[in-house]
Amino acid sequence: MTSTAQPTVPEGRKAHPEHLGHVIFITAAAAMGGFLFGYDSSVINGAVEAIRSRYDVGSAVLAQVIAVALIGCAIGAATAGRIADRIGRIRVMQIASVLFTVSAVGSALPFALWDLALWRIIGGFAIGMASVIGPAYIAEVSPPAYRGRLGSFQQAAIVIGIAVSQLVNFGILNLADGKQRGTIAGLEAWQWMLGVMVIPAVLYGLLSFAIPESPRYLISIGKTTRAKEVLAEVEGHTVNLDTRLAEIQEAMRREHKSSFKDLLGKVGFLPIVWVGIGLSVFQQLVGINVAFYYSSTLWQSVGINPESSFFYSFTTSIINIIGTVIAMIFVDRIGRRPLALIGSVGMAVSLGLEAWAFSAKTAAGTLPTTEGTVALIAAHVFVLFFALSWGVVVWVFLGEMFPNKIRAAALGVAASAQWIANWAITASFPSLSDWNLSGTYVIYMFFALLSIPFVLKFVKETKGKALEEMG
Repeated sequence: MTSTAQPTVPEGRKAHPEHLGHVIFITAAAAMGGFLFGYDSSVINGAVEAIRSRYDVGSAVLAQVIAVALIGCAIGAATAGRIADRIGRIRVMQIASVLFTVSAVGSALPFALWDLALWRIIGGFAIGMASVIGPAYIAEVSPPAYRGRLGSFQQAAIVIGIAVSQLVNFGILNLADGKQRGTIAGLEAWQWMLGVMVIPAVLYGLLSFAIPESPRYLISIGKTTRAKEVLAEVEGHTVNLDTRLAEIQEAMRREHKSSFKDLLGKVGFLPIVWVGIGLSVFQQLVGINVAFYYSSTLWQSVGINPESSFFYSFTTSIINIIGTVIAMIFVDRIGRRPLALIGSVGMAVSLGLEAWAFSAKTAAGTLPTTEGTVALIAAHVFVLFFALSWGVVVWVFLGEMFPNKIRAAALGVAASAQWIANWAITASFPSLSDWNLSGTYVIYMFFALLSIPFVLKFVKETKGKALEEMG
């Protein structure tokens, strides 16, 4: 499933204010998938230590239970586009809603560790579907004049979902007297943390019944009359609907269905594909998802009590939102490469400070006051620099840098590389931190430093260039 950028639209063809509110509602409803993407990805942060205790497992097994959702993510992302082209974008949203709901209930009421892992995979499948269908649908229903701003709803929803999951975890922990395995109405606190996702999951499904199908999909199955009605809803009746319909049909006819073979060059992939893979991999190898999957465990491992560790996870998520907003403001003003380089330098410095602070961990498993303060501040600074740079910039690059004829296939390969790198970091952190927590952060710092020459040598600026100029 692909979406084609439309030509610049004259002022008279822009959506009128009376339609903009409706378009924003449609976009926000679709972006609920992004909210669930962020929520489900990070809610496990609050349950890690409780799962370790409940099932009495070591770090290696625990890591696999946490990381196994990423297998589902990869499958969901790889298949969502094809499913959406067959049954429609709205139906895919509804399927994802059901999977999120089933995953939440199953994760909250597992019989054993193996079925908890199974529910995690199902949730991951829903995340993968949401990561594809949300941006595609929003691009297809947004008036061209507002597409960029409306497209940012998805990323905003993801970071808000991360923050809300940490706030909910913090609230549930307080209800359980600060104990992750404390009992509330017959269930342990961590079970409530995983189960509460039922609420936004059901809401996502209900909202999907209140929004129209994509005009592009309707045209593809011959429902041109309904497609015109949807175009009138989102762009206004002053638009020449027959002309818009013809434009979309022509764009669909011109599309090149890129395949894996199109990506091959003399040394495996084409050079530009390797650059895309590099961007995706570096985004994960700096260890960002350790902050979202394991931060509560991390702070408890250096002597901070559970309530405080959950609170710091929430404040980190707020910093993530602030950084994302900064990136959205500046990505078109100062460019993609400068933001990436600023982020790499900031992440390297903050990771270095974290490595230094964690090296002072005492035999009792605590940090001295000074080092503990430095570690907390550096962790927040790290997330800020990631969010204002690589968190947003990589997705912008991947959407712009590839030539038209290979864009869809190249994006798929780069996204797959990102899920694999995410899995590698997520699965390895518990064992690495048992080995040497400070050394683990030195590894992440090394990748942040290595990303600087990579960007300088291989990554070209895409700011201000038309997609047709990429080649």
